[in-house]
Parts: sequence; C-alpha cells; structure tokens
Amino acid sequence: MNPQSATVTPAAAGQRLDVWLLAILLPLGQETSRAEVQRWIKQGVVLLGQQPSLNPAKKVRGGEVYHVLPPPPASYVLQPEAIALEIVFEDEVLLVVNKPAGLTVHPAPGHFTGTLVHALLHHCGTGLSTENGTDRPGIVHRLDKDTSGLLVVAKTAAAHRFLAKQFAAHGRDGRLQRRYVALVRGAPTPAAGTIRGNIGRHPTLRIPRAVVTTGGKEAITHYQTLARYGPAEAPRASLLQLRLETGRTHQIRVHLAKLGNPVLGDPLYPTPRGNRHPLAAEAGLLPVPATQQLHAAVLGFEHPLTRQKLHFEAPLPATMQTLIELLSNC
Repeated sequence: MNPQSATVTPAAAGQRLDVWLLAILLPLGQETSRAEVQRWIKQGVVLLGQQPSLNPAKKVRGGEVYHVLPPPPASYVLQPEAIALEIVFEDEVLLVVNKPAGLTVHPAPGHFTGTLVHALLHHCGTGLSTENGTDRPGIVHRLDKDTSGLLVVAKTAAAHRFLAKQFAAHGRDGRLQRRYVALVRGAPTPAAGTIRGNIGRHPTLRIPRAVVTTGGKEAITHYQTLARYGPAEAPRASLLQLRLETGRTHQIRVHLAKLGNPVLGDPLYPTPRGNRHPLAAEAGLLPVPATQQLHAAVLGFEHPLTRQKLHFEAPLPATMQTLIELLSNC
C-alpha cells in the first residue's frame, strides 16, 4: 500500500476512525477490510498529525488530518542493503558509527527499508546482537532520524548487555559520556543551566511529547552556551552543548522548545516564527535547514571486554558548519 493522507470533512465528524478510514481507502483502490484497517490502527501506522492514533473506535473530528503509512508486507524479512556507513571504530564485539541526519535507525511504520539496521546487516551479516529484538539487531541506543552523530552498535549479546547498563545509568556511574551540540533560536537565559520538566504526551496538541505538569516521566537536561550569534542585546541564535541526565523520547528538543530556544530546523517542535530561518529578513528569506541542527558529538563508554574507557568525537556535519558561518557573518 502507498502512503495516504486524508482530512476529516465536517460531514464525517463523529464516525469511528476505522469506519471513516475504510470509506476513504476503498475509493482510492485499496482492497482492504475493516478488520485489516483495525489491525493497521493498532500497529501504529495510522497517524493523527505526527502521533499514532491507536484506538479504532475513536470518533474523528472535522479538520483532523490522518496519515496512513505503509505497514510491512506479511512476508516482511529484514534484508541487507548496501548503504554507506561512516565507521569510526570497530572490533570483534562492537562498532561505533557516525550516523548522518535523515537516516532512520531501525525499521518502523513508514520506514521498512533504507535504515541503519539494513546497512549494518550488509556490513556485519549475522554478526549482530539480537538482545533488542530481531528487528533491531545490534541497536543499543538510538538517535532521531534527523539527529546526526555517534552511535555504538553491539555485535554480541554479552557486549549488548554490558553497554545497555551504561546507557541506563546515563553517566551517573562515571562510565558513559554523551554530549550533544545544537543550534537554537535566540539565546537561553542564563547562559548555562539545567532544564527540569516531566515529559509525556501533550494533553491537547498533536505533538508526540511535551513538558507536562502532571504525569509523564522525569527528564533533566544540562546545557551550556558555547557561542551566540547576532546583536549582544538580542542574539538571533546560539550554539549549545547539552548533556542528558535522563533519556526520554525527544528530550532535548522538547526541553529546548519549552525554554523558548527550539532547535533550528526542527519540524516537530519549531520556532515561534514558524518555518523560517532566524536570519530570514537579513539573509534573503533563507528556508529553514533541511534537517534539525542537533548532533551527537561526543560518545565515551567502557569497553565490554578490555574495560578500557573509549572516547570518540564526531565533527559537526557540513550543514551545521555552513549555518554557523552564516550566523557568524551576520
């Protein structure tokens, strides 16, 4: 099935999601049944905005926009794909890669080919850990699709478990070191600090995550300003270094948006100005960068076999370097 999008008309408001979706798909030539549509909904391939809508009985509302991503074929099997990898370290039990922005880490609704996992299978064959499931071989931790930077991949189950414990501790035991770099709108005040705020589903908006006042999971992000760009009294953008004390979905992006300094180019938690570059007026209405300006720049951990502390640094991607040059000259 091809991806489909549809908007609920006022006349259709109040219908069950599965009934409405079936009525939308059939005229488009999709040979399916209500039971299959219900299965797609429960699989998470039907999105309301950016968020999966998982209840087939949900009543749709006029103006809502739903997206149906292609579910995997019934016979879906992971296949190796010859996708280029930037490998910064490799031995018999693990490898460290510098993931480019735009590459999805593992298969998910709408991304059943062309992921980092497919590239790893081509490079490693069957020599990857399946501790995190057969659909995510080798994957110990992940980065968002549009976040670039360093990832460690486990080849053996023992290495996977050893590394997973370090990531679960988030550096509190002194073994794991992770630093991110982000270009953000404006300049945070103070220039360095800690953002605290539980993260959960937004109570009303169609965005996957938000800082919530009740419920959610504890989230703590430490930040430090490395550079500011623009007038001293009102900087247009800043370069930040960030360290996570917890590991929630979209944590950096959600916390920086809540702070009022969202990541440039973030399509989900955008700047209040909308989809425009912060220097639009001065730089000829430049569009927002094609990818969000967030990069996993530093990764350090204890090796599963040697117990040696390894340290890796990935240079800023070209898009971020170009944007920094532009900001520095304005």
